[in-house]
Amino acid sequence: MSIAMDCDESPPLHIVLLPLMAQGHIIPMIDMAKLLAKRGVQLSIILTHLTASRFDRAAASNTIRLLTVRFPCEEAGLPPGCESAELLPSFSLLPNFMNAINLLQKPIEALLHRLSPPPTSLICDKHIIWTLHTSTTFKIPRLVFDGMSCFTQVVTHHIYASKIHQTLPPAHFFTVPNLPGSIQFTQSQLPGLFNPGPTDVKGYRELLKETEALSYGLVVNTFQELENGYVDEFLKLQRGKIWCIGPLSLGDDTNTRSDHDCLKWLDDKKTGTVVYACLGSLSRLSRAQFTELALGLEESGRDFLLVVKVDAEIERWISGDGIEARVKGRGFLLRGWAPQVAILRHPAVGAFLTHCGWNSTLEGISAGVPMVTWPLFAEQFLNEKLVVQVHETGVGVGARGVVHLGVEERGEDRVGRDGIREAVARVMDEGEEGCERRKRARELGQIARSSVKEGGSSYQNITHLIQDIQLLYKLDKSK
Repeated sequence: MSIAMDCDESPPLHIVLLPLMAQGHIIPMIDMAKLLAKRGVQLSIILTHLTASRFDRAAASNTIRLLTVRFPCEEAGLPPGCESAELLPSFSLLPNFMNAINLLQKPIEALLHRLSPPPTSLICDKHIIWTLHTSTTFKIPRLVFDGMSCFTQVVTHHIYASKIHQTLPPAHFFTVPNLPGSIQFTQSQLPGLFNPGPTDVKGYRELLKETEALSYGLVVNTFQELENGYVDEFLKLQRGKIWCIGPLSLGDDTNTRSDHDCLKWLDDKKTGTVVYACLGSLSRLSRAQFTELALGLEESGRDFLLVVKVDAEIERWISGDGIEARVKGRGFLLRGWAPQVAILRHPAVGAFLTHCGWNSTLEGISAGVPMVTWPLFAEQFLNEKLVVQVHETGVGVGARGVVHLGVEERGEDRVGRDGIREAVARVMDEGEEGCERRKRARELGQIARSSVKEGGSSYQNITHLIQDIQLLYKLDKSK
């Protein structure tokens, strides 16, 4: 949706961004702030003290302010310091974490009252439901940042409308109606709206849908050319109030700079020879499942860079098995945080083994790298379908169903080393199939990079977003 305005008459904007306190939700919001700041918008990002300390260097600028609030850990029954979802000692505490998010309403609204200049709009994570009331109180538009693709939104809509997933047993495939091609899933592969986990609060996801529908519109981390038909259909479902402004990670030049040891290790590798494996900030593999992953990469015969979560049991297995010594020189086990965007853009990386979280999926697409797909939870099986079937730039490891956060996979659902080894072999293959897949991935990466440049689809959508908010603010002031 585009609204033309005379730039000389445009009122000043002060947009407040409120992410969910989780690394995968904060990072794209900070990247969004940087993109908007480059266009002359004043931004304020609200974070807790701990999360602000982790992101202050990445976010702060003359036009971006970091505002902090105390996270009510103890009041919500959380251990001290659990201010971000990935820091929870157990995912059984997710309901407590969401209760803490709810307790932030009063202090954040008090903070907004003190802001100067006052906010002209609020862009918030969809999971922070009470911001609908906040936007009404401050008489400013509430825009939702959903963090999912338009493909996922459209697929979800058609499944929800048809209830087709309820007609078959959980492990039987069904075809999603009213979509081009034959897009198939089982109920056990669907996100929590259709396949709730043990930490889901009854009715919560329905409430998310309702509050999202009552918001002014959605800001989406995607680009038009990636999801052409699906963007158009989602526009119809949302009454046109959608702005596709991604890939957000491409808007930050600092993402390419790092002196991490893993990048120095990659510098010694030949172009396109390394498999980078990372399964996201929230996923926590069991020792048995990590064993299959590590041994599958080892048996692939390919050089690999594997991100390892801090876990005492997994470290004991690594030490006892001796894998680190066996793969020395061709395998790099990276503990803790990984500079993922910089890794994916390194010329040595030839494939990305990913959990298909939307941030990671877009980062892989933007880097022009083919993927080995291993969806774990949430909407990740839907993202896998976009990569593997719609764009044919990835190969799946054979994951069967969602493994809910905090729940260990059943033995029959565990992904084996054979599936990992075979998927890596297909993606890294130098024959016709592998070459064509790499070509498609490179072309998609080029389109992604063009979309955020001046004149590109996402660049133009940022202009439209700013103009819409300016017009709303101007109309409100004229009343």
